Amino acid sequence: MSNEKLPVETLTELEAAAELAALASEIAHHDALYHGKDAPEISDAEYDALKKRNDALEVRFPHLVRADSPSKRVGATPLATFSAVTHARPMLSLDNVFSDEEASEFVASVYRFLGVLPDDSIALTAEPKIDGLSMSIRYEKRRLTVAATRGDGTTGENVTANVMTIADVPHTLPSDAPDVVEVRGEVYMAKSDFLALNAQMEADGKPLYVNPRNTASGSLRQLDAKVTAARRLKFFAYALGEVSEPLADTQWGIVQRFRDWGFPVNPLMARVHSVAELLAQYHRIGDERADLDYDIDGVVYKVDRLDLQERLGFRSRSPRWATAHKFPAEQAMTRLLGIDIQVGRTGALTPVARLEPITVGGVVVTNATLHNEDYIKGIGNSGEAIREARDIRVGDWVIVQRAGDVIPQIVDIVPEKRDAGAEPYVFPKTCPVCGSHAVREVNEKTGKADSVTRCTGGFVCRAQAVEHLKHFVSRNAFDIEGLGTKQIDFFFESEDPAMQIRTAPEIFTLGQRQQASLTKLENVDGFGRVSVTKLYDAIEARRDIALHRLIFALGIRHVGETTAKLLARSYGTYEAFEAGMKAAAEPGSEAWTELNAIDGIGEVVARSIVEFYKEPRNLAVVDKLLAEVRPQAAEQPKSEGSPVAGKTVVFTGSLEKMTRDEAKARAEALGAKVAGSVSKKTDIVVAGPGAGSKLDKARELGLQTMDEDEWLALIGG
Repeated sequence: MSNEKLPVETLTELEAAAELAALASEIAHHDALYHGKDAPEISDAEYDALKKRNDALEVRFPHLVRADSPSKRVGATPLATFSAVTHARPMLSLDNVFSDEEASEFVASVYRFLGVLPDDSIALTAEPKIDGLSMSIRYEKRRLTVAATRGDGTTGENVTANVMTIADVPHTLPSDAPDVVEVRGEVYMAKSDFLALNAQMEADGKPLYVNPRNTASGSLRQLDAKVTAARRLKFFAYALGEVSEPLADTQWGIVQRFRDWGFPVNPLMARVHSVAELLAQYHRIGDERADLDYDIDGVVYKVDRLDLQERLGFRSRSPRWATAHKFPAEQAMTRLLGIDIQVGRTGALTPVARLEPITVGGVVVTNATLHNEDYIKGIGNSGEAIREARDIRVGDWVIVQRAGDVIPQIVDIVPEKRDAGAEPYVFPKTCPVCGSHAVREVNEKTGKADSVTRCTGGFVCRAQAVEHLKHFVSRNAFDIEGLGTKQIDFFFESEDPAMQIRTAPEIFTLGQRQQASLTKLENVDGFGRVSVTKLYDAIEARRDIALHRLIFALGIRHVGETTAKLLARSYGTYEAFEAGMKAAAEPGSEAWTELNAIDGIGEVVARSIVEFYKEPRNLAVVDKLLAEVRPQAAEQPKSEGSPVAGKTVVFTGSLEKMTRDEAKARAEALGAKVAGSVSKKTDIVVAGPGAGSKLDKARELGLQTMDEDEWLALIGG
C-alpha cells in the first residue's frame, strides 16, 4: 500500500477512501484467519497497527466511514449454520426454590447429605440470576477458541464469531491462566440498550422486540456477526467448565480470578454462612431489582468450597450444591373469555383459558392453563379445597400469574365481579377431537380417580397421533430441524402418500417416497428447494441417535428426559432395554425386579413402560423405526481404573462414614449402577449396622457383600 506510511493529515480525500477500502479488506482477511481458522499470518502488534491506522483515517475523514468498516465489526462472520459443540463438562440447569422455607430446606439438605450438623460452618455464595443466555467460552493456550450455547446441556451451538463481538469477553487471557479453561456465564442485553434498540426500530417503522432476553438470544444467533456487534450484548462470568489446573479452592475464589482476567462479574455477589444471611442477601437483591440495568429473576445459591461441591455431586440434570431462589410470580387481572380443551400425546384433556389479552411480567398473555377438571371446580390434588372452594366460570374476572418461563396460570377469581348468570363449567365426557369416551382412570391400589381426564381413543385419535409426532421431533428427543409444529400439521393432514407422515418411521422414508413421486415437496407453497434439502439433511443426521433420546422420543407415559437417561445408562443398549421391558411383563420375573430396583424408577413408571411394550401396535411402530435409525449405546461415566465401573451396587443398613446419598453419588461417579433392591444381577451389597432382608437375600444368592470400611478401601477412600 503506497500511502500506508504517509501521515494521515497529508492524504487527499481520494487517497483516504482508497486506503480505507484496502484496510477493510485486509483486516477482514486477518479476522477470518484468526477467529475462524486459528491461523494468523501477522503478529498481534501488526494487526493492532492496521486497526489504529483505520481508526485515525476515520477520525480525519468521518464522512468516509464504510459500512464494512473494521470499527463496526469484531471477529469474523460465522458459517451459514451453527455447528454443534459437545461440552467437555455438561452445562446442567439448576433446581428452583420459590420461598424462604424452601431456601432453608436447600441449605439443610446440603448439611444432611454431608452428614454435618447445621452449624453455619459451610459457606455459600449468593448472586443475582441473570435472565439471559447461558454461554461456555473455551480458551486454549490463553486464546479464545470456542464459544457455545448451553443447548441441551450436552451439546450446544457454536457461536464463537458472534461472542467475539461482545466487548466484555476477552479474546486472550493473561499468562497466569491455565492452558485450558472454560469460562461460563450469561450473555444478556442491558435494559437501556434494549429500550434504545426498540426506539430505533419504532423510528424505522419496524416491529418492536418483546423483551431483552429473547432479543439477546436472537442476536447471538445472527448469521452476520455485524448484526450481533450492533446489539451491544454484555456478559457476566460466574462459573467454571473444564480446566487443566485448579484456579482456586472456592467458588468465590474462581470468580475473583475471572475478575482479575478482565471478565465482568456481578458486584452483588456475596459470601454468607447462615440461612439468615442468605435470605437477607436474597431480599437485598430483590429490593434493588427495579434499579438494575439488567433483568434478573432470582438469586443463585452455591456451596462455596469446591471440594464440598465435588462430594455433593449431581443429580441427573442439576447439581446438589446449587439452586435458584426465584422471585415471586407476577400477577395481573383480566377476564376469562372461554375454556378450550387440548388433547395431548398421552390423551390428557387439558383445559386452557382464553383470556382478554393482558401484560404479565412484560409479556402479553392470552392463554393460561387450568390444569384439570378438579382445578376448575376448586379442588386440589388431594381432594382439599383450593381458592376457598371457589370454582372458575366463563366470564369471571381472574388473577393470572406468570413466573419466568412458566406457563401462565389462573390462581384465583374475583368473586365480587362475577356475573349473576354465570354457569358452572361442565367438563366434557368425550374427546373433542375424535369423540371417544374420556375417562378418569382409577388407581387400583388407592381406589382414587386420577386428576387427569384422558381420551380412550389412542392413536385412533388424530390429536394424540399429531402430538406424539411433535414430541418425537422435539428438542430433547430427535431434534429434527425443519420439522416444527406447522410442518408436522401439514404432513399429517396431507392425503398424498408421498408426503404423508402419520407415524414416526414415516419421517425417515419421506425422502425415498418423494424420489419416486411426481408431486414434489419443493413445489408446495411454504417449502422450496433449499428448505427441502435442509430438511432431508436434518432427517439423515438423526439416523444415528443417542439411546436416551430414542427412549424419550417414544412418548411413554411418565418417562421424561431424566428417566430416559436413567434407563439408557442402566441397560446400555436398546436391545437390552427392549428385551428387559418385554421380560418384565411376566409377573414376579427377575426382569421386573431389576427394573424396579433401579434407583429413581418407581412402580408407576415401571408399569407404564411395561404396558407400552405389551401393546402390539406400539411394537409394530418401534420395529419400523428401528429399521430406519441406529440407537447408539449409552455413554457411561468416565471411570478409567475404577474397580466398580459397570457393577450394580446396593447399600443397606446404616452408613457411618458418609450419608446414604453421598455413598450413592460417589458410586455413580465411579461408573457403578446403584439399585434399590437386591437381585441376581446385583454385584456388590454394602451392608452397615442394622442391615436386614437385603443382606439376607444377598447371602442367599451368594453375592459379594462388604461393610463400609471394605467398600471405602475398594474405591480408594
